[in-house]
Formats: sequence, C-alpha cells, structure tokens
Amino acid sequence: MNNLHDDLPAYTKTQLALRNGQDKPAIWVAYKGIIYDVSKSRLWQKGMHYEHWAGQDLTDELADAPHTSSVFERMEIVGRLV
Repeated sequence: MNNLHDDLPAYTKTQLALRNGQDKPAIWVAYKGIIYDVSKSRLWQKGMHYEHWAGQDLTDELADAPHTSSVFERMEIVGRLV
C-alpha cells in the first residue's frame, strides 16, 4: 500500500536544517516525517517559536506544546523527511 505522501519531494535532516529562517528565506519544520512550510506564520518569524527552532524535526517536542498537531493543518506541506 502506498503512503499518502510518497510522491512528495524527499529532504534530509541536513536540507531541513538550512530552512531555519537564517540561511534561506524559507522556514520549515518537520512533524512525523512530513515537512511543513511555516514561513507565513507570524509565530515563526526569524525561525523561532518560543523555545523551538525551525529547520528541525519537532515530533518529540510537540508533547510539551500547549496545542495539538492540528496546527499543522494550516501549513503548506512541502516534502517528507528521509
């Protein structure tokens, strides 16, 4: 059975790290293997959202957040983390 996101471009953790709001204009984060563009969110300006940094996999950090994973529904999916 094919994964819903198999057709998305694949990016490594190194490539994701470059989208941290400092090195390139795009600001990306990963969650459960999917990479989201958070560039348009005012909460991620300059690549930081509270104590979280962009360009990283935030899967393990979401447990401590005051919100659920539904926040990612508003973000554009740009790829998958490999």
